[in-house]
Amino acid sequence: MDSINRNQPELNRRDLSGEEARKRIRETAKEAKTCFFCTANGTGADGGVRPMSVLQADEAGHLWFLSAIDSHKDAELLTNPQVKLYFQRSTHAGFMELDGIATVSQDRAKIKELWDFTLKTWFTEGEDDPRISVIQVVPKSGYYWDNKHGQAVAGAKMLVGAAIGKTLDDSIEGTLTP
Repeated sequence: MDSINRNQPELNRRDLSGEEARKRIRETAKEAKTCFFCTANGTGADGGVRPMSVLQADEAGHLWFLSAIDSHKDAELLTNPQVKLYFQRSTHAGFMELDGIATVSQDRAKIKELWDFTLKTWFTEGEDDPRISVIQVVPKSGYYWDNKHGQAVAGAKMLVGAAIGKTLDDSIEGTLTP
């Protein structure tokens, strides 16, 4: 990819830190709504990789999920709290990978805050179901890939670049340090 990057007429790399990184995390999580949640030492049939709904991305960039206290995931997190989360906002943009540390609790106030009626599909006793656990992921680092000007501009730049034989990729990528 470096040979393609060197042919770019405009900046296509920008590392983000602090509030800029946290904002990117919040926006991507809100738009994507789900991610692949990967535990470090998967024990179940899923090998430690499963889709999860992000129920909240707070101001600090922490991500919140509800789970089942007796799940493979919760057991895996108790042995090793390191996780990787993979997001995709749309077909061609908004990719993000995060490395973080997860904690599992049964904080009833947080469960109440995150609760949505549709979760009763998994927690049949409602928000008071004793099996509900809360997972908080604190991102430590990450990487993102996106386009700078939206899908329409990115598509137009690709078509013009192909027509004139020049790299006009509208992508932007960089590290995330919350």
